[in-house]
Amino acid sequence: MLTLDDIQCAARRIAPYIHQTPVFSSRGLNALLGKTLFFKAEHLQKTGSFKARGALNAALQLKNPRGLIAVSSGNHAQGVAYAAQVIGVPALVVMPEEASPIKKAATRAYGAKVFDQGVTVENREQVMQRLAEQTGYEVVHPFDDLRVMAGQGTQALELLEQVPELEAVLVAVGGGGLISGIATAVKTLRPECEVIGVEPEGANDAQQSLRVGVRVKLTQAPQTVADGVRTLVVGEKTFPVMQKHVDRILTVPDEVTLQAQRLMMQRLKQVVEPTAGLALGPLLMRYELPERIAVIICGGNWVPSACR
Repeated sequence: MLTLDDIQCAARRIAPYIHQTPVFSSRGLNALLGKTLFFKAEHLQKTGSFKARGALNAALQLKNPRGLIAVSSGNHAQGVAYAAQVIGVPALVVMPEEASPIKKAATRAYGAKVFDQGVTVENREQVMQRLAEQTGYEVVHPFDDLRVMAGQGTQALELLEQVPELEAVLVAVGGGGLISGIATAVKTLRPECEVIGVEPEGANDAQQSLRVGVRVKLTQAPQTVADGVRTLVVGEKTFPVMQKHVDRILTVPDEVTLQAQRLMMQRLKQVVEPTAGLALGPLLMRYELPERIAVIICGGNWVPSACR
């Protein structure tokens, strides 16, 4: 089980290679939504998302790896590519053919090779394992790795220092690595603070899993604008952490996610990707929530269609 000590050690380990990201606020959004909101700006992190934290924490603990290999729809790919740069080894990332061309290009720009021929969300893990055996590269899983989970939790250590008397944290949920790390830190240091996951309506495997007490796997890749959370099932390692520390999971339809993304860009003047909008969605849907809420802006790797 992930511990606070794991996260604190990760924070010290990765500190030379990451940004301590700021927290934004907006009086206009507070007035519009009737809450006091704090936006943790992980879209300004190295590689444009929080994923650099977990990838670095895993990579820095490896002993003389031949290279790094990962599976990703985009942001973890860039995180692993950056981590490979830091430790001086090659990286190979397996990405679905339908993954964002922008994220593929960014991954290559960090020096990684991208393998996407015939790759789907459903078969990408099998493709990665086959290539890992062929290359001898070390697998850095996007979420189901305690080292990765600990790295993601480091942003919560920063957040709790930056925002006093926080009452809730809203976190987008895919495989569970992000929310597991954040929830472990928050519930250990400030147990009265709610940790609330957010999923697309058509990709609510985490919500179903917590409801029935076993991991529920989706039958096919969910179709959602939140491309960062298109996993089929939460991880074996992340699920027990979520069971212990996550208070609830809420769902948001895609049209609300896009509305939230636009609202964040308009009011915060920041470029964020749709998955980042997902975390703000519950406030637009008027779910019952406390007063002082942190929203994790998980990534900013997005370009308007007119500019592509």
